[in-house]
Amino acid sequence: MSSEQVSSDELRPMTDIQAAQTRRFITELEQDCQTYWDMVEVGDELSRDLHLTPELVTLYADTVEDFNPWYEAWTMNSWCKAGESPFGPAIVPPLLVSHFVLSVQFDHTKPFAIGSIHTFHDSEILAPILVGATVRITSRAIDKYEKRGRRYLRHEVTVEDVGDDTLYMRETRDIMSL
Repeated sequence: MSSEQVSSDELRPMTDIQAAQTRRFITELEQDCQTYWDMVEVGDELSRDLHLTPELVTLYADTVEDFNPWYEAWTMNSWCKAGESPFGPAIVPPLLVSHFVLSVQFDHTKPFAIGSIHTFHDSEILAPILVGATVRITSRAIDKYEKRGRRYLRHEVTVEDVGDDTLYMRETRDIMSL
């Protein structure tokens, strides 16, 4: 086998294009990556808006098998109908938005951060979010600390309505960084 050939099995790239893409990705990781600890400073804040469509709610609720009529309302002969909840219209499953926090915490404009583990999570749900709302997820680094020789970053997260500033949720999250 020449040095240009790549040995492969079921778990490795099978084509020359895939092999080249994998080599390039690994080379870029080795050159551009930093740990999350190195990339984030206390006070750094990032935010993004998220539109909570009925389709997104349905995908989430079905994936976690939370078939609550408060989130969606299915009928046999149509895609869906407007859901109802004790709050009026259909609401978003309470922790759906929490799944999008990592897409805010990791700044997509910077190289990928390696070696991060989500180690602590505390959510406080303050109000129901109606399906169709657009929310702003804001994450702010509030502390960096070491514990038993490991480095941690603590983030404070808020989720609020972009239209009327209703505060829906607060979270505290810790990320251990290698």
